Amino acid sequence: MHFVIMGCGRVGSTLARTLGRGGHDVAIIDADASAFRRLGTSFEGQTVTGIGFDRDTLVAAGIREAYAFAAVSSGDNSNILAARVARETFGVEHVAARIYDPQRAMVYQRLGIPTVATVRWTSDQMIQRLLPQGAVPELTDPSGKIVIAEVPLNEAWVGRHLTEVEEQTGSRVAYVTRLGEGTLPRPDMVVQQGDLVHLTVPRDDLARVERLCDQAPAPH
Repeated sequence: MHFVIMGCGRVGSTLARTLGRGGHDVAIIDADASAFRRLGTSFEGQTVTGIGFDRDTLVAAGIREAYAFAAVSSGDNSNILAARVARETFGVEHVAARIYDPQRAMVYQRLGIPTVATVRWTSDQMIQRLLPQGAVPELTDPSGKIVIAEVPLNEAWVGRHLTEVEEQTGSRVAYVTRLGEGTLPRPDMVVQQGDLVHLTVPRDDLARVERLCDQAPAPH
């Protein structure tokens, strides 16, 4: 799969090296060509000097073929603008943006763009949001058999009832993060754009549940 990353600071260079070691094609963008030194000599991906939300720069980085796009520069506005261009102009479904101001998360979530605030950022967490079957485990019971995990839903789930998620996956919805706030599920609650759905599921069954959530739901 092809990944495009904007920003070659500590965060971006770590993402690029990790994805590259995983066998993925990676293109990384930065306005400062000297930033690419952070990648080291073993990095085999593409480096593109330019502004990450500029369309020509994104095209040069292969955005039209990209499976996912990560905006992890040092500027909130640049990150969210680049993420919107990647999604709205080039149709990249899997995007994530790093932010410094957690108060803006509510606005970004309304746009359907997953954001990770710096105060709780890890490279593993960002990668989990980009890769397929990208559940982020949040809580495990003492026996290690049951987990609560944030499981990304295919866009086709928007407008479907949460009870359908449970029925089709065999999991239970623990809570939903909507517009930056946790909400307990209700029987009549439907999936909205930007919702982060947290499922309770047996650890051994998590991969199956992730695959089902990454697909369009079965017809009514």
